[in-house]
Amino acid sequence: MARLGLIGKHISYSFSKGYFTAKFEAEQLPFTYENFDLDTIAEFPKLLEDHTNIAGFNVTIPYKEAIIPYLDKLSKKAKKIGAVNTITIDKKGHLKGYNTDCYGFEKSLKPYLKKHHKKALILGTGGASKAIAFTLKKRNIKFDYVSRTKKNKVRFTYDDLSPEIIENYQIIINCTPIGTHPNLNECPNIPYDGITKTHLLYDLIYNPDETKFLKLGKSLGAQTCNGLKMLEFQAEKAWKIWNSSF
Repeated sequence: MARLGLIGKHISYSFSKGYFTAKFEAEQLPFTYENFDLDTIAEFPKLLEDHTNIAGFNVTIPYKEAIIPYLDKLSKKAKKIGAVNTITIDKKGHLKGYNTDCYGFEKSLKPYLKKHHKKALILGTGGASKAIAFTLKKRNIKFDYVSRTKKNKVRFTYDDLSPEIIENYQIIINCTPIGTHPNLNECPNIPYDGITKTHLLYDLIYNPDETKFLKLGKSLGAQTCNGLKMLEFQAEKAWKIWNSSF
């Protein structure tokens, strides 16, 4: 029986293990899926050494960028994005990184897009945000990053934001972990009074189903979407990649 798994930190809550375990049982597939919780990415080589029968991995927060130096090769898309969430291991032990987050995000976003959705704010600058930026660029949606501190490619800090700036960006995407269970009363610190019924608020978080960020948006008439569909789509894409490498 082949083993697959998830690399991340504090991932006991993870969507992936439950999703793939249910899939393998329902389809009677000879695979198992488990969590590998690493305190630092430096533990990854030892993980490989101790688990020689692993066929592939998913990668989640906070290692989507940090995993790259440990891989032998990247797909063209993962190289462009600069972040990895899926890894294959061939018979010679070579590791190749892919990004299926961009596929999952685009497919889940598409039903919500309207003609006036021309500019987006990306909250956060981690590995997940890179896949979001890649997809927005592909769809010709202009975007700017928001971060706690000024850095390269970041246009706004949270302190810079005003209701007028928020009004000017019709899509707001939360790529931070703020508001994840159990921190249900937390949300990104943006001026929500700038949100209108023309806005779309998208949260990559899926637990809880509706974060405070989304609740506030909905109360102001905005369309809202959580990250569950994105996760399902990216998971199925990862499964196709693994299948083609076995």
